[in-house]
Amino acid sequence: MRVGLFVACLTDAVFPETGRAAVRLLRRLGCAVVYPQEQTCCGQAHHTSGYRREATGLAARFAEVFDGCELVVTPSASCAAMVRDHYPALAGREPRIARAPRTLELTEFLVDVLGAVDVGASFPHRVAYHPACQALRSLRTGDRPLRLLREVRGLELVELPGAEECCGFGGAFAWKNADTSVAMVADKVRRIGGSGAEVVCSDDDACLMQIGGALSRLRGGVRAVHLAEILAETAPAPGRARR
Repeated sequence: MRVGLFVACLTDAVFPETGRAAVRLLRRLGCAVVYPQEQTCCGQAHHTSGYRREATGLAARFAEVFDGCELVVTPSASCAAMVRDHYPALAGREPRIARAPRTLELTEFLVDVLGAVDVGASFPHRVAYHPACQALRSLRTGDRPLRLLREVRGLELVELPGAEECCGFGGAFAWKNADTSVAMVADKVRRIGGSGAEVVCSDDDACLMQIGGALSRLRGGVRAVHLAEILAETAPAPGRARR
C-alpha cells in the first residue's frame, strides 16, 4: 500500500527518530512510504493561536504537497486532528484545502486500515501509556494504542492512574499559563513515577516534550518515548544489534 507520511514540524525539528521509526514500521508492514520533502507545518499551532490567515496558507500548502496521495499517515495526533477537524472550515476561505487527502494518525492506520495489531515488535520494558488530548477527544482513537502495545513482545503494560488527564502542554497554553501547565505536568510525572514504569509513551511528540522535560529534571530514569519507536523495535537476530 502506498501512503504519504507527514511527520509534523515539531517531530522534524526536535524528535526526528519518531519519523524514522514510522518509516521503518510502515515499510516492515509492506507499505510504500512517500515522504514529500516540501512538507512543512500543518498550521495547527497558528490556528490554535488565532492566526487564521497563516493557518489557511499552511493548510493549502499541505493539500498541494500531498496532492496525489490517496492516504496520509502521521505519528502526530494533534496534526491529524487539525486536518480532520479544522481543514473543512478553512476550505471556505481557500478552496485548494478541500483537496487535502484523508489523513490518519498512525495507530488508526495500523489497526483500521492494515488490520495489524501485532506488528512484530519487541520492547522488553515496563511501559505506561499517556493518550494525547487530541487522540483521546478529537480523533477518538480509543484503545487502539493499548491494543498495539499489548501485542509487543516482552513489554509489560502498566496502568497509569489519571492517564486521560492532560499533561499541561496544549501548545501556547504552556507558556501563556505557565504556572498551571507546570502544576499539571507535575501531577502527571508523579503518577508516572508511582506506576513503576521504565518508559512512558504517547502518540504525540508535543506531550512527550512536556512530560519528558519534567521527567529529565527529576532524574528518575524514566524515559519518554513515542509509540512509533516502540512499535518499530524488533528482537535482534542472533549476533546482531537491535534496530
